[in-house]
Amino acid sequence: MTELRRNVGTFGAASVGIANIIGAGIFVLSGVAAGMAGPAVILSFLVAGIIAMMTALSAAELSSFITETGASYAYTKRAFGRFWSFLVGWFKYFDYIVGAAAVSVGFAAYFTSVFGLEGPMPIIIAAVGLPIILCILNLIGIKEAARVTSAMVLIKVFAIVILLMVGGFFLTQHFEIGNYTPFFATGFGGMLNASAVIFFAFIGFNTVTMMSEEVKKPEKTIPRALMIAFGVTFVLYLSVAVLEIGVLDWTDLSQDAHPLGSLALAVSENQMFFDFISFSALIATGSVVLSNIIGGTRASFAMGRDRLLPHHFDKISKKFGTPHISILIGGAIIVTFAGVFYNDINTIASIVNFGSLFTYLFVNLSLLKLRKTEPNANRLFKVPLYPVVPIVGAISCVGLMYYLADEAKFVSLIWAMFGLILYFTFYRKRAQNSQK
Repeated sequence: MTELRRNVGTFGAASVGIANIIGAGIFVLSGVAAGMAGPAVILSFLVAGIIAMMTALSAAELSSFITETGASYAYTKRAFGRFWSFLVGWFKYFDYIVGAAAVSVGFAAYFTSVFGLEGPMPIIIAAVGLPIILCILNLIGIKEAARVTSAMVLIKVFAIVILLMVGGFFLTQHFEIGNYTPFFATGFGGMLNASAVIFFAFIGFNTVTMMSEEVKKPEKTIPRALMIAFGVTFVLYLSVAVLEIGVLDWTDLSQDAHPLGSLALAVSENQMFFDFISFSALIATGSVVLSNIIGGTRASFAMGRDRLLPHHFDKISKKFGTPHISILIGGAIIVTFAGVFYNDINTIASIVNFGSLFTYLFVNLSLLKLRKTEPNANRLFKVPLYPVVPIVGAISCVGLMYYLADEAKFVSLIWAMFGLILYFTFYRKRAQNSQK
């Protein structure tokens, strides 16, 4: 049995996307980005968001006529063949798994802070325990996972909206133009460096397209869910960035592990409101881990089905209709990374960004290629301003990769080399045999 069940609607798919986008990026990394860019972090969010939006539009068109599970991997395979699709899928799988581990670490930091726990052991237990629980939930079924994710989305979006309302009222009463000047406090390069880091806050939208074989009417549902998820998060992020800089000193933000909690305390002077926002951060990071597990296991499922990974990855549970082997193996890797890197989220975020930008580069390139090779495909959605959007999107992805930390580039290169060794040693032969 290798057919997945189609039982997720537009709201469920959009909820998975929103859940995967709104997470560690805004709740944890917004402070780090502010330290790199100063007030220009507002522009950093805008730049990163526009680049992600262009790729989201390209992905929306591709998903409207390519409904095979795997998203960027499936698009690249259709446009450029197995070799490049293997590299894209290899990086995407790594991104989802390492991303889940990174956000689990962020969850653990908030968890220990909210409950007053000290020392490394509580952080390790929380970072490892969360993905174990969520992998079990995902084993039961994606419909159940999407329902839980939908509930998580409502809670954290509500919390951010309330924070924006309270903070917006505060800002109108205590507005200080000095908080926004000098705007480019660390230079234009600092703004671009922050854009490269904060891109982590937008990468989750691709999870929606990973579910194309499990949603109802994917050619319509996927583009709608993608645009809903991206539109909601884009507005919220820009609003939070403006509010953070307007209320808090950006030099303090750069050292703040709980920037939204500090913002809540500053605008309300109420400890209960601080606790409420911190609890919402737990919900946000927890839902991202769940969505990453969904995306990562579906990526390995697609590659296993194409024999680019061992065939065990495409096994479907007869009882639950889920790719149980992919979930178990992915969960084990997540737990390992979360346990090893329990005290370092920034480096992991940059590593994830490099791989994500690489895969999104090929999303844009795939659209350009398939518009030429398959001009008559039944596209229910078309990118506006073609070919400007995919061309600028592709160039921008390369540009942000340049501004990432050297450590992220090095680790990504090692991962790529490891994947190439596997491909040329084992998987290319298996893939060729599967076509005979």
